[in-house]
Amino acid sequence: MNRPDDKAVIYLDHAATSWPKPEAVLEAMTRSMQEEAANPGRGAHRMAVSAGRVLMRTRMSLGRLFGVSNPNDIAFMPNTTAALNQAIKGLLLPGDHVVATMIEHNSVRRPLEYMRRRHGVQVDYVQADESGTIDTAELSSLCRANTRLIVCNHSSNLLGSILPVADIAQIARSHGAYLLVDAAQSAGTMEIDVERLGIDLLAFPGHKGLLGPQGTGGLYIRPAIDLTPLMHGGTGSQSEEAEQPSVRPDRYEAGTPNTVGIAGLGAGVRHVLEEGAAVIGRREWELTQLLMEQLSSVDGLNLLGPKLGEPRTGIVSFTLDGMDAAEIAFRLDRHYGIAVRAGYHCTPLAHRTAGTTAGGAVRSSVGYDTTRAETEALTEAMREIARSV
Repeated sequence: MNRPDDKAVIYLDHAATSWPKPEAVLEAMTRSMQEEAANPGRGAHRMAVSAGRVLMRTRMSLGRLFGVSNPNDIAFMPNTTAALNQAIKGLLLPGDHVVATMIEHNSVRRPLEYMRRRHGVQVDYVQADESGTIDTAELSSLCRANTRLIVCNHSSNLLGSILPVADIAQIARSHGAYLLVDAAQSAGTMEIDVERLGIDLLAFPGHKGLLGPQGTGGLYIRPAIDLTPLMHGGTGSQSEEAEQPSVRPDRYEAGTPNTVGIAGLGAGVRHVLEEGAAVIGRREWELTQLLMEQLSSVDGLNLLGPKLGEPRTGIVSFTLDGMDAAEIAFRLDRHYGIAVRAGYHCTPLAHRTAGTTAGGAVRSSVGYDTTRAETEALTEAMREIARSV
C-alpha cells in the first residue's frame, strides 16, 4: 500500500501528542535557546529580562485563548497531570467530598484515590453510557453538603465524547462546589472561556491541541481560590521569606521554568489563535466523520464513542473482532507505517463504560493537518488486517 504524500509515517496519534509542530514553534524554541536562555525572574540583566518576557507573552496568549482576564492566574506546569495533581491535592481537605465521572483519565482518578486512601476524602463517580454521555441529574444527585469539588474531562481521551461543562458548572455552583476541568483533549480544538463556562480550575497540556512541545502545560486558578502549593522553593520573588510567596504565579511555579519549551508553547498558542480553535475543531470533526464512515465499512470493526453526526473531538477508537488491539497497532506500525495507540489509554474506567476491558481498543486521532488520504490509508490497512483474521 502506498503512503499518502510519500510521508515516512502516517501519524494518527494526536490525542497523545500533536505532530508535526508548526515551523513557528521550532523557530521560537531555537531563538529562545540561542538568545534568551537565561533564568527568568532571577536576574536583572538583559537576557534574564528577555526570558521573563517570553513567559509573560505566552501567559498573555493563553489568557486570550481561555478568556482569562489576569494572565497571572495561569501557572505553568510540565503537563496536564501535574496541573491536575496541583488542583486536586492543593484544594481538598480531609472530609471533603468529590464527584467525578466514569470516563476520567488516571491523572484524575489516581490523585483522587490517593486522597481517599491517605486523607479521608470521599469520592463518587457518576456513570456514563457506552458513548460517554453522563446524566447531569444523576451527577447532581451525588452531591452532598460537603461536596467541595466536581471534576470532569472536557472530552474523553478514549471515546471523544464531549461533556456539558457549562451545565456541570451550574450544578457545582448550586451545591457550593468548585469545578475542575481536564482540557487535555479540548484545549486548542474547542472554544474555552473560563468565565462564560463557569470553570474554576482548568488543567491543560501544551503538547497536544496547543501545538507546543512536550514538558509544557498549565493550570488556570480562579482568583478566589488559594491552592496549597505542591512544590516549594526558589521563585525569584519574596526570597527573604521562609514561606512560599503568596503572589501569583510565583506561588505555583517553584524552580527554574522550561523557558525554551514555553517559548514554543507561546508560538503554538498564537498559531491556534490565528486559525481559531473553533475552526480547527470543525476541521477535525469533519475528518473524524469521514474516518468513521470509512471504517464502518470494514467487516468486524466496531467503532466506540458518539455516533456518526454527533459532537466529538478528533478521536476515533475501535476494536476488531478476533484480534487484540495491541496486535492491530503493531501491524499498522510495522507493515503500513501508521502510528496509532492501543491498550487502555490510562483510562480503565472509560473502558469499563465502553465494555472494552477485556482487550482495550485501538485509538486513532486526527490533528489540524491530517489529510483525507491519511484516513483512507488507515481504512485500507484495516480492511486488509480484517481479512487476515
